[in-house]
Amino acid sequence: MKKSVWVYGLIMGFVLSAFTVISVGMCYQSSDFGGNEVLGYSVMLVVFSLVFVAIRNHRNNFREGTISFGEAFKMGLSIVLIASTLYVVTWLVYYKFFIPDFMDRYADYSLRTAKENGATPEQLATQTKDMQGFIEMYKNPLFTILMSYAEIVPVGLVVSLLSALILKKKKIAA
Repeated sequence: MKKSVWVYGLIMGFVLSAFTVISVGMCYQSSDFGGNEVLGYSVMLVVFSLVFVAIRNHRNNFREGTISFGEAFKMGLSIVLIASTLYVVTWLVYYKFFIPDFMDRYADYSLRTAKENGATPEQLATQTKDMQGFIEMYKNPLFTILMSYAEIVPVGLVVSLLSALILKKKKIAA
């Protein structure tokens, strides 16, 4: 199981990392972040669907067609944690060395969008204050790490849970 977990986790992590670098780079260049969240979470969901494939292959090829919910969930969660860690490390390196003003540009985009959508001056002032606070917190690498895990792990957790529920299969008594 360990080999499968590492192979699938690394493959998924590399795909997620590559997508992140490409999509964030495109947003960063155009200063248009609109719709990127939907695309990002859709890609995460598609990539994490490999958790289902990994558990099914392990069950069918190494467990004689049976696997408990607990073992399937543990396998899925392990894969997700490996992929997520690679994603987080990639984001930290990319953010720190290639796009250090990303949060400032994102804040500008958010405020510009709010203004275009008719936000009142009071709402803009509140949002500006909130964004400045977030930018300050994001300067702390621990906060950045936690926020990065918080955006990806829940998606993988749900996929792992659903995969384990669907794929669990007990031995039939003889």
